[in-house]
Amino acid sequence: MPKTPQTQHWTESLFDSVYALYETAREYQTAHRAAQVTTQTVDVDRRQLHTGRVALRGMQGRDDADYYRTRHRTPHEHAVFNLSRRYSQAEQELRREFELAAMLFASGAAWAIAQVQAGNHPPAVEFNTDADKVEVPHSLIISGLDRYAGARELAASYARVCACLHAALYGEDLAGRDYVSDHEAGEMHDAAGVALGLADAAYAYGLLAQRAVNFVLLEPRRAREREIALARAAAQQQSQPTT
Repeated sequence: MPKTPQTQHWTESLFDSVYALYETAREYQTAHRAAQVTTQTVDVDRRQLHTGRVALRGMQGRDDADYYRTRHRTPHEHAVFNLSRRYSQAEQELRREFELAAMLFASGAAWAIAQVQAGNHPPAVEFNTDADKVEVPHSLIISGLDRYAGARELAASYARVCACLHAALYGEDLAGRDYVSDHEAGEMHDAAGVALGLADAAYAYGLLAQRAVNFVLLEPRRAREREIALARAAAQQQSQPTT
């Protein structure tokens, strides 16, 4: 029977909290990738659209002469363009959801590490929320892991996330200008491409940060084990009959 949060030691519930953020990000990653594949199935550049047409006439009962004019539509083309628009919108929405979930996962793990390093015992990752009650990611910075074997890989992953964030900000700055030169337009396009990788970069960073959470929890877990061992020894000593 799984432990409830009330019976878990803080080291267990904190790691479970980080793990829940991982599962959440993975769900959105899977959904986003499925949306990308679905969008490609109605890519008009890859589809052969049937040219057959249908005639559309307005029904009786309206005082609108243009309403009764017969119009023609290619239903297959109409359907493909309609689906392409809907799937593209869904893909963009899920990309934003995945991006937020990945940032919460990565920053939540970073927050947990900092809390343990500071000697705090939070039972769960905490987030502030905005006016719409949506979680606001924490700082992604992780420090104090010089003895950690994965520190270099973690730093390189953090640099990739920062590059994506910088590209997003730079692209937004260029897009907000009244005039953009041809050279800057090219830079804006390149920056947008880099920024699209933010979700995957944050997710990858989160996976490495999650491992680091395990590392910083080693000593608190060992201390917990020592406490349990001492308590058991004391209980056994008390249960022994006196001579």
